[in-house]
Amino acid sequence: MFMPLSRVSQGFEHLHGWPDISVLERLRNSATVKPMTYSGKLVHFVPQSAAPQEFSQQYEPRIYLSGEVQTRPNNWHDLFNALVWLTFARSKAELNRLHYQALLQEYGNDKKQRGTLRDAATMFDESGVVVVSSDAGLCNLLQDFEWKQLFWKQRKAVCNHMRFFLFGHGLYEKSLKPYVGMTGKGIILSVERDFFNQSLAVQLAMIDSMLEDLLSSGKVENFTLSPVPLLGYPGWSEDNLNESYYDDSHYFRSRPIHVTV
Repeated sequence: MFMPLSRVSQGFEHLHGWPDISVLERLRNSATVKPMTYSGKLVHFVPQSAAPQEFSQQYEPRIYLSGEVQTRPNNWHDLFNALVWLTFARSKAELNRLHYQALLQEYGNDKKQRGTLRDAATMFDESGVVVVSSDAGLCNLLQDFEWKQLFWKQRKAVCNHMRFFLFGHGLYEKSLKPYVGMTGKGIILSVERDFFNQSLAVQLAMIDSMLEDLLSSGKVENFTLSPVPLLGYPGWSEDNLNESYYDDSHYFRSRPIHVTV
């Protein structure tokens, strides 16, 4: 599950304590692609401040306007957020832009209503998983909630032609103690078969580019995020070596039936 973060977290190998802000800054400085906001600011990690009064000092606006990502010490949630910034820099910058633009609109709206695009951005930022596949049939099975057919009967095909890349930093935190019921909000990306022959660095760069383009298109909303029962992926749970594992209808749920009146 943590494979997407493996390259950037190599810098932790010789640490004897928690990776503090200075460590994260060194990782950013050594990154192949330096994370930049859409306002042109270099992203850097800073201690969390007191509750802000000014709009410009709120969490997402502060990132957009100054590049400052507030990061709490000894906090898994914030550490994973920093590592995702260093792994999927372009996509995180696009999510930040979406948040900032939506907050600007809400700031001038007395009703303070959140839009569906910002809701989806928040959901994906926290719980997103990128499903990459070169097989349209496998993608259809996932979108149709045909979990046993996908993960068991098409197990070999899934291993060869489909990968899950965790994105949401909240999802990474949950993965420290995986549990039945752990579900990601999936965005599906279609790739050529040769994708799976590339190095991890190339795969991550391709995903980041495709994901940035998709997020910037404005086509991602809550209803377009596919629920993904993560522990169904072959090898992500010892229990899924047994076919009966996929009979748990509380975890591997059927597709909801929408009734129109």
